[in-house]
Amino acid sequence: SILYYNPAGITQLPGTQVNAGAHLLAGSAELTDTGTTGLGAGAPDGENPFDPAVVPNLYLTHELTDRVWLGIGMASPFGLGNEYGADQFNRFDALKSHLTTVEIYPTLAVKLTDRISIGASLIYQYVDAELTNSLTVGTEGEQKLEAQGTTFGYNLGIYAEPIDGTTVGIDYRSRTNTDLSGRLTIEGTAIDTSVPGTSGLHLPDIATFSVAQEINPQWTVLASATWFGWNTFEDIQVFAPALGGFQPPVTQNYQTTWAYAIGAEYEYNDTWTFRAGYQFDETPTVDEFRTSRTPDGDRHWFTAGTTYTLNDQWSFDFSAGYIDIGEEQINVTRNLGASNVQADTDGYVGLLAAGVNYKF
Repeated sequence: SILYYNPAGITQLPGTQVNAGAHLLAGSAELTDTGTTGLGAGAPDGENPFDPAVVPNLYLTHELTDRVWLGIGMASPFGLGNEYGADQFNRFDALKSHLTTVEIYPTLAVKLTDRISIGASLIYQYVDAELTNSLTVGTEGEQKLEAQGTTFGYNLGIYAEPIDGTTVGIDYRSRTNTDLSGRLTIEGTAIDTSVPGTSGLHLPDIATFSVAQEINPQWTVLASATWFGWNTFEDIQVFAPALGGFQPPVTQNYQTTWAYAIGAEYEYNDTWTFRAGYQFDETPTVDEFRTSRTPDGDRHWFTAGTTYTLNDQWSFDFSAGYIDIGEEQINVTRNLGASNVQADTDGYVGLLAAGVNYKF
């Protein structure tokens, strides 16, 4: 799976190797009305909008020569899935939010010297999105955007061992801009319609700097800093020619962020290896525009895992994590000013993951 994080790192994988895994995400968010006015005022808070989700991944690497490696991978690095009750106070801000990305990474890596490798991946990205919210035009109904699209990006990496026992990685993933095409549907109001609509999804470029230091044959300590160019995600705006062109935008105004991580790995014996880590991860959302579609806050990650090596061909990875999401506020105006949604939000995510590795 280093193919995703730094394509140059696959030069450390001899022969042909396969990794297949899946992650179970169980999120929880508590949204508390703190004074919503206009449409939605006095409605109930509702229950947890998140259902458990399974996210798979698959990677294959092959040592073509003693200097050149090929690889291909599949992952889903960005996603969102929540659904609020149809009678909740925040329904004019969000009812259902669904975003799935599937990416494929053909990869080439070259070992320039015994200590320096470079690598590059092409990113092919497929996006499927559905966004719904309540809407009142004469009567209260629902507005829904369903759209899909594809795009391309790239990932560049450097993997180096400047001195024995010290490994350094630098990785840059390009931003992706996806044109989404689908339909904008309005039901239950005085202007029910279903028309073609388009929108754009702008996901961030990401730069990661990491280091691993071997203390002794059993212990290794690790650290990383990751920059996210989230300022590309400025708004959600739909273009529907049949409704007069651009619809009123939903401002997001995401900001660039950093994440900082530390960890340690302990090789107990030839069979078992143990790991643990912590990460502080800034939220890109800001107070003026935070929505209940993404009730986010600064995140504290606590993680642990292990690898069980069965023999020279088979090994198995297991890990767990807990993400504490900081308390934040929501204060946004929707339905052309007819609804002012005010809320406190708090939440967490539990993670379980498993993977199998095979070396040919």
